[in-house]
Amino acid sequence: MATHGLIWWMAAGALIVTELFTGTFYLLMIALGMIAGGIAFAVGLALHLQLGVAALVALVAVAALRRSRFGSWKRRDASRDAAVNLDIGATLEVAEWRDGRARAMYRGAQWDVELAPGESEGARWYRITALDGNRLVVAAKR
Repeated sequence: MATHGLIWWMAAGALIVTELFTGTFYLLMIALGMIAGGIAFAVGLALHLQLGVAALVALVAVAALRRSRFGSWKRRDASRDAAVNLDIGATLEVAEWRDGRARAMYRGAQWDVELAPGESEGARWYRITALDGNRLVVAAKR
C-alpha cells in the first residue's frame, strides 16, 4: 500500500515537469491537488476521500488562478502597445497636413502620418500613439 501514496507524489512531479514545458500555471494548480491527495494518504484517509481532497484542492486552485491576473490574459491591441511597437511614444515633426494626413521623415525614411481622432493640425511636433499598418497615428505633443 506504500506505493499507493507514492503515486500521488509521482503524479505531482510529472505535472510540475510538464508545466515547465507548457508555460501555463494550470498544471501547477492540478499538481497542488495531487500533493493534497498525497497528504491525505499520509494522514490515513480512505482512497475515495483522497481522490475527493485532490479534486477539491485542484478545482479551487484552478478557479483561484482563473480569477487572478495570471489566469485571465487579455489580448492587447499590438498597434497601441508600446511594449510591442517601440516607435509608440516617439516624436516627429510634421511640416504640412492635408485633410488629417501627411508625409513625414521618421527614422531616415518617409512615412505616412495620420492624425489620431480628435486631434488638430495646429502643432508642429507630434507623438506617435499607434501604428496602423505602415501608417503612424499621431497626437499633438503637449
